[in-house]
Amino acid sequence: MTPNSHTMAPDPLPPLWSTPLGVHRFAQADEGNPVLVRVFRTLRATDERADPGSSFYASRDDLLQRVRLPDWDARVHFIADGLHQTVALANQSDRPEATPGLQIALRGIWFQIATQGSHHDVHTHGNCSWSGVQYVQVDDAEKRAPHRQLGSVNGVTRFYGPHINHLDGAHMAFGNAYLQSAHLDIPPVPGQLVVFLSWLPHHAMHYNGEADRIIVSFHASVHAATCNDQLHGYSHV
Repeated sequence: MTPNSHTMAPDPLPPLWSTPLGVHRFAQADEGNPVLVRVFRTLRATDERADPGSSFYASRDDLLQRVRLPDWDARVHFIADGLHQTVALANQSDRPEATPGLQIALRGIWFQIATQGSHHDVHTHGNCSWSGVQYVQVDDAEKRAPHRQLGSVNGVTRFYGPHINHLDGAHMAFGNAYLQSAHLDIPPVPGQLVVFLSWLPHHAMHYNGEADRIIVSFHASVHAATCNDQLHGYSHV
């Protein structure tokens, strides 16, 4: 079928089932990140579970109770505020009356250190509705991208879209070319916070650089200010 002179232009298609993702910048990162790097290295060195020779380390998710620094308190507030902004924007069309009074509950915060080509394989986060990552230290793009084997994906965070499974055995033609946009790479920038849905598959790509790749990650749940998260009655169809 081909269009003819009598065919009317179609209305634009509405966006369906979007996948929100928030990106925020911590203003005090340049000043606070070096201090946090020293704190994290100390926590790793005193962790009896840690293998000092390993190229990857993940702390326990209890940093809210363990770290006591003015910069850390400001960083936690920044994370909560960035999460609040992202969730409010993501839900404003469906529940506009609920978004101003959201309650943010940070369920766990931890840090990771990666180097020597290590990575964190594709995964999702359970027991929460939102997650996030903030970059604390990593080589800048001018050092990362020229890596002989890893190139521009050196140390990036890759997010996989919800339709990626449809690429398995799909008949590819121009009509479903949109399926080829199956992932998004976000370069690591110290101080940058990325907030994403907990069910969104993501992958910390292999990293090799002069500086260790150090990040803060978190789990969170979000609740209504009324403490009642029920969106509709059980008789709702």
